[in-house]
Amino acid sequence: MTTPRTAAGLHYAPDPAGTHPPHLFPDYRSTIARAPRLAPVDLAQRLTEVTGPVFGAERVGELDHDLTRQHDGEPLGQRIVVFGRVLEADDRPVPNTLIEIWQANAAGRYLHHGDRWPAPLDPHFTGLGRTLTDQDGHYRFVTIRPGAYPWGNHDNAWRPAHIHFSLFGRAFTQRLVTQMYFPDDPLFEFDPIFNSVRDEQARSRLVSTFSLAHTEPSWALAFQFDIRLRGPAATPVEDDT
Repeated sequence: MTTPRTAAGLHYAPDPAGTHPPHLFPDYRSTIARAPRLAPVDLAQRLTEVTGPVFGAERVGELDHDLTRQHDGEPLGQRIVVFGRVLEADDRPVPNTLIEIWQANAAGRYLHHGDRWPAPLDPHFTGLGRTLTDQDGHYRFVTIRPGAYPWGNHDNAWRPAHIHFSLFGRAFTQRLVTQMYFPDDPLFEFDPIFNSVRDEQARSRLVSTFSLAHTEPSWALAFQFDIRLRGPAATPVEDDT
């Protein structure tokens, strides 16, 4: 979804340098072991890649967009609405795109066997959601504001509160993965994942915007996070190949 291409007669130039994080960013220690050491091999698309399974409406359940109503009880934490649009470089909306999110709970812990730090799990919060964009590219989730958590990358390392986003395109091989952060987080300057996006303006596009207009009285704060696939204002993604 992020490679230059021609569509509807429009040419998409490569995103500006520094928009996407490099595969190797030594301050983010695990990239040292997993970053490729050889140049990628460009494989031609074959029938499997072009016609493989496309994830769409059949994978979306009635409550998948509302992470606060997926269990018998309500989860602990501050309820929030996360909304926005998925757009092309020329502001065309991207409709019917499957968006999945995953996140830690309000205490900063994931429901995952590998997450063992001493923060409580929430029996009423799984941290997983999905929805489709509408015809104008809009999406909306209701969830709980996640907490920060330690991650062992360096001394006293804590990740800023964030929500992971995954977008699926129109073919099996088209997938975009990024993270959404919250405004004014004091951990930004200490986080090498956030700062692996070298361009300051691009980095700011990973931070959501508080929206009083979409905040629901006595119910939930609202944060807007638009995702732009390509162009000078592209949203940084975790893998730009």
